[in-house]
Amino acid sequence: MLTTSRLLLRTYRRDDLPAFAALNADPLVYEQLGGQPLSREHSDEIAEWAEECFEKDRLGLLAVERRSDGEYLGMCGLHHQESFPDDVEVAWRFASPHWGHGYATEAAQGWLGYGFAVLEVPKIISITDLDNTRSLAVMRRLGMTFVEQTTMVDDGLTFDAVVYALTADQWRTRIAG
Repeated sequence: MLTTSRLLLRTYRRDDLPAFAALNADPLVYEQLGGQPLSREHSDEIAEWAEECFEKDRLGLLAVERRSDGEYLGMCGLHHQESFPDDVEVAWRFASPHWGHGYATEAAQGWLGYGFAVLEVPKIISITDLDNTRSLAVMRRLGMTFVEQTTMVDDGLTFDAVVYALTADQWRTRIAG
């Protein structure tokens, strides 16, 4: 669907589901996200939900594939987060062996371009747990700025979160510079 220099951002394929389930069961991932690792069934449901969102609204947290070898790395995309239904959020989740290579930033940049240039949304937010330093660093590299600290519910879990945002005008200035 979208490509970046190193990545293909696309809908899920059946052969992605085992790798996505492994990512969602990884304790290192959930150390960053809070909550508990997910069952294979719940992981498959998330992938199915993402597909449905994309078909319906052209938004969704879709598969990220490395173009050089076709390896599934994680998920990234745009969606409506239940606590902020009027906003579009860019979000990501990558398998821990793929952390520290710039994939989250690169994938999110691709989705920001899609959101601002194609969907013409005026603002995109990103939300993370207060302690998720890796995601906070990605948000800052994307040029997003702090909006608020809040308590929110996601998938039945209540947690303290921070919200960052980037407007279409800020994005245009950033890519022009």
